[in-house]
Amino acid sequence: MGASVTAAGFDVGRDFLDVCVAPVNACRRASNTDAGIASLLALLRRHRVTRVVLEAIGPYAARLVQALVAGQFEVAIVDPRRIKGWRTAQGGRAKTDKVDAKLIASFALVMPDVFRPLPDADTLRLRGLSTRRRQLTEMMAMEKTRLKQALDPVVATSHRDMIELLKSQRAAIEAEMLACIDKAGLTERFDILMSAPGVGTAVALTLVADLPELGELDRRSIASLAGLAPHISQSGLDRGKAAISGGRPCVRAALYMAALVASRSHPPIKDEYKAMVSAGKPPKVALIAIARKHLLALGAHLREGRKWGTRPHKNDTQPLTPT
Repeated sequence: MGASVTAAGFDVGRDFLDVCVAPVNACRRASNTDAGIASLLALLRRHRVTRVVLEAIGPYAARLVQALVAGQFEVAIVDPRRIKGWRTAQGGRAKTDKVDAKLIASFALVMPDVFRPLPDADTLRLRGLSTRRRQLTEMMAMEKTRLKQALDPVVATSHRDMIELLKSQRAAIEAEMLACIDKAGLTERFDILMSAPGVGTAVALTLVADLPELGELDRRSIASLAGLAPHISQSGLDRGKAAISGGRPCVRAALYMAALVASRSHPPIKDEYKAMVSAGKPPKVALIAIARKHLLALGAHLREGRKWGTRPHKNDTQPLTPT
């Protein structure tokens, strides 16, 4: 790493932003407002900062990220677990906003692999709508559970009314997502996903919004990103066991549901599922295996730009085999 590289780390809060520039150790706090952000960006330019790292902690950083991208800084939004691991590796125990900013800045100096292109505004909006759709679905599930437990007719009616309201809200969000997909030029991508066995509107919307990398990354990277890559845990004489972990939970859940539906309704996938279960695999493990193969096949069809069954291809006779 050249000595000329200067990096900054931000600790983001609801009301305040703490920044530290490494290796010069210049730190400052400002309010999480447009004026505060402008003053911090001026500090970054004064120190000729080339890299900026933030923890992925939610919406409080949205305004800052937009300003950094507009200012043409190289920005990375990092999983907080990596920052926590970096703190442990350095033997640190103290935790304040200023200390965290220093820690993130030092991380930015030595971890260039975290810097990747950030999603554009349309992608971020689509992802926000997808998150809201999931929230509404979760609230509907809770209301349905409460309805089953309701003994009072008035309470039961209240639950039913709330379920209908949530349904209408979800339908409105889905309509907005489809309009956003059309505006962003992603309609063909959506249609290709919809043509796959087991993939309905909910799954297709999730994959378009929350896995835009599908069809671009290699099979191992996309499986890991989707949370469907098995990771081995082995030590000494213990042979270890592989289990899926990490990734994007909403994508993993969507692909699992697609595999479940396809294993019941699509003959080739149904036969493959039965064969795995007959060979001794637990049903959930078999479904995860199908979901992973399904993911790879979806990526192959997106790369080719064609729907399922549009022309003879090995993926049409064996839909889960990737190209």
